[in-house]
Amino acid sequence: MGDTSDQQGPDLAQGVPIDLVPESGMLAGRVGEDEVLLARVGEEWLAVGARCTHYRGRLGDGLLVGDTVRCPLHHACFSLRTGEALRAPALDPIACWQVERQGERLFVRRKLSERGSRSLPAAGELPASIVIVGGGAAGLAAADMLRREGYDGPVSIISADEDSPVDRPNLSKDYLAGEAQDDWIPLWPSDLYRERQVDLTLRRRVTSIDPGPRTVSLDDGTRRTYGALLIATGANPVRPPIRGADGTDVFYLRSFADARAVVARAQSAKHVVVVGASFIGLEVAASLRTRGVGVDVVAPSRVPLEHVMGVDVGRFVQSLHEARGVRFHLGQTVKSIDERLVSLSGGGTLDADFVVIGVGVKPATALAEGAGLAIDDGIVVNEYLETSAPGIFAAGDVARWPDPHTGDRIRVEHRVMAERQGQVAARNMLGRRQPFDAVPFFWSQHYDTAIRYVGYAKDWDAVQVDGSFDDRNWLVAYLRDGRRLAVATVSRDRDSLAAEVQLERSRA
Repeated sequence: MGDTSDQQGPDLAQGVPIDLVPESGMLAGRVGEDEVLLARVGEEWLAVGARCTHYRGRLGDGLLVGDTVRCPLHHACFSLRTGEALRAPALDPIACWQVERQGERLFVRRKLSERGSRSLPAAGELPASIVIVGGGAAGLAAADMLRREGYDGPVSIISADEDSPVDRPNLSKDYLAGEAQDDWIPLWPSDLYRERQVDLTLRRRVTSIDPGPRTVSLDDGTRRTYGALLIATGANPVRPPIRGADGTDVFYLRSFADARAVVARAQSAKHVVVVGASFIGLEVAASLRTRGVGVDVVAPSRVPLEHVMGVDVGRFVQSLHEARGVRFHLGQTVKSIDERLVSLSGGGTLDADFVVIGVGVKPATALAEGAGLAIDDGIVVNEYLETSAPGIFAAGDVARWPDPHTGDRIRVEHRVMAERQGQVAARNMLGRRQPFDAVPFFWSQHYDTAIRYVGYAKDWDAVQVDGSFDDRNWLVAYLRDGRRLAVATVSRDRDSLAAEVQLERSRA
C-alpha cells in the first residue's frame, strides 16, 4: 500500500535552528508521538502532518509547490496553511501545528483546530438537491467535496454495485495479491455516509434521465428529482467475441465482487490464463504470481503496453513478469475457451483452471445517449465538466473534456483523474465555475516496481530516456514536435512530481 515505516527526525517541540529549513525546503521531525513536517514558504514557516492521508506516503520526500506539498506516491496535494487535501487521491486533511520563531530557532507548538467550511452562494442560487449516478471514485469524491464545500442540501449516490465505492486500483494490486484486507478497500466507512448525510442506494440502476423536469427513473419504478446531476457511470469491460467466454470460470475485474470471486477461485488454482496485456491484465498477472499461481498472458500486441508507453518500457515491464515466471504468448488472440482448454489463434492450446479477461473498457454512455446528451467516445463536457444539458455534469471514465495542455478533447481511465473530476464537478454544481485543468496521472504496480505516469501522449514522435532500465531507475519522456507531452518514471518520484508541475504550466 504505502510507506508506513517509522520516520525519525529532530524533536521540533524542542526547537531547531532556522537554517535547517532553507527557503522552499522541508524538514521532517516529530512532536511527541506525531510525525510533523516543517516547511518554509518565503519568510513563513508552516508545520503539518508528515504523512499523506491516502497511503501514508512521506510528504517530506515529495515536492513543495507554493504553499502546498505533494505526495511522492500518488500525487495528492495538501495545503500547508490549512492541511486541506486539495486534490485526490487523498480526501482527508493532514493536521496543522503552530510554529513560533525565537531568535534563530523554530519551535513547533500545539496542534491547531480544523478549518471550517467555505462560504457558499445564497441558498436560492444552489441546487435544491444533487443526485450522483454511479458508485465509483468520481461519484464518491464529488459527494465528499460537496460536504467539504459546505453544501447541506440532499445528496444521493445511486449505484448498481452491491458494494459501496471502493479503492478500485487496489483490486488488481494488493487486494488480489492477498496483501490488503477487505476492510481496507471501501473509500468511506459505512457510518461516514450517515454522518455526512449522503444517501447511498446500492443495487439499483438508473434507467433513464429526463433533463426537462430534472428527474431520474430507477429500475424499481421509482423516480427522483434533482437540482443538479452528476453522471459518473464509468466504463464497462470490453467482452471480446470468444467462444466459451461466458463460462463460469471466466472472470472480468471491475468491481469488488469481481475481485472477491477471483480471489476465491485463485485459492485452489494452479494455473491461470490472462487475456490481454493491458495494465489491468498485467497487474492481475503480477498479483496471481505473488499468490504462487502459474500465469500465461495472451495478447495481440508484439510488446506489452507498446501503444501506451512504447517499446522500451513495454519490454521492461515484460522482463519484470518473465523474471517471476509469467509466460507470454504475444501476437496471438484466444479463439475459444472450452472448460480447461484455451485455444490460441496460433494453433496452440493452454491449460487453465480459470481465465481472466482484461482487454480494455468502453465508456458507459447509454444513459446519456437516452437523455439526448452530446456523445463522442464518452459524454462531451465543457471545461467546467458540464454536459450539453444545463445542470447535468459528467466525471470520470465516461467524460470527454477539452484538455488545455494538449489542445485536444480527451478521455482517460484513471482513478486519480476520476476523483479530481468529481471534485471539480462538485464545486461547479455549486456555482464555483472552476475549469478542469489537471494533468492526467496514474500509477501501475508490478511486483515491487511501481511505474508513475504524468501527462497524456496518445502518440509521439520522439522518446528521451534518462537512467537505466537494468537498475530500475529511469525517466522516459514522450515528445511530439519537440514538446514534452508525458513522462513515465521508476524510482524517480520527485522527478515525476516536477514533471507534473512543468506540464501543468504548459498550454497548447
